Amino acid sequence: MTLNIQQNISLKPYNTFGIEVFASFFSEVRNEEELLYFLQDARWQAMPKLIIGGGSNLLFTKDFEGLALKINLQGIKISKENEDFVWLQIGAGESWHTTVLYAIANHWGGIENLALIYGTVGAAPMQNIGAYGVELKETFDSLQAIEIATGKKLDFDFASCKFGYRQSVFKQELKHKVVITNVTLRLTKHTHKFNVSYGAISQILDSNKQKPSLENIAAAVMQIRQSKLPNPAEIGNAGSFFKNPEISKTKFEEAKQKFPTMPSFVAENPDLVKIPAGWLIEQCGWKGKKVNQIGVHKDQALVLVNYGGGKGSEIWDLALQIQESVKQKFGIVLQNEVNIY
Repeated sequence: MTLNIQQNISLKPYNTFGIEVFASFFSEVRNEEELLYFLQDARWQAMPKLIIGGGSNLLFTKDFEGLALKINLQGIKISKENEDFVWLQIGAGESWHTTVLYAIANHWGGIENLALIYGTVGAAPMQNIGAYGVELKETFDSLQAIEIATGKKLDFDFASCKFGYRQSVFKQELKHKVVITNVTLRLTKHTHKFNVSYGAISQILDSNKQKPSLENIAAAVMQIRQSKLPNPAEIGNAGSFFKNPEISKTKFEEAKQKFPTMPSFVAENPDLVKIPAGWLIEQCGWKGKKVNQIGVHKDQALVLVNYGGGKGSEIWDLALQIQESVKQKFGIVLQNEVNIY
């Protein structure tokens, strides 16, 4: 086993915000044997560990004094299939978007609405990624992980993941306690259930005189995302910084009396109403606001950006100011979707 362990390494290439911080030690993990070495060897066992996937949901506010591990477990294979479904087991280090394109190329359905989401497959179940009417949990079958403290291999079925809106057991009681190594999705082979409920998808298909298909829906989603969200390769960002808040129907009716134009969506819980966080932020005057080398994106108030040279602590301070202003104006508390380190 040949390991490349580096010291005092910049994590700028490993986070889509492009924040310049340093890790005491860094290594890329290519298989489970290497991962188990870092979890069980006496030199590393007690050292704080930072698990990095695609770095698309991280905000670094300071250097990391410990061992940063970039999870790069690769591989996509069919674990089983029947006449209607295929079960696809995917290594945690695989690109999520590449996996979506792979499924579409093989005419497998269920994740086409989740095209162009940055990050890795291993990170997808952690926050139950979702976009344009679809969430990961709708195609999720199971995953395998390794417990950091013991090196024990663990299996998780759907129920044990405790999926919620941008939520799972891996962001709650198991946060920083396990490393996901592979994820299995159940995808449709022939009879696909197309979801074009998000208005802009239907509009694009209609304008192009196209019928819903795996390819057409994915292309429409990519077109929407590219028009609304900045490319991290051009402007540092982590996509949506905040979750869309969910409030009680009573609180929503009270808010509508004061703010008649407040938009809303149906929440999974029938007793709650989902409010677009971007609208709340924009109403507080933050959209397009720039503070030195950081700011709020001009086209999407939900996205905080690093124009180059900004510090993570500055972005976090901006996020706290946004949260406070939304709370003061609407009485609604925004929760960050991005993990802060």
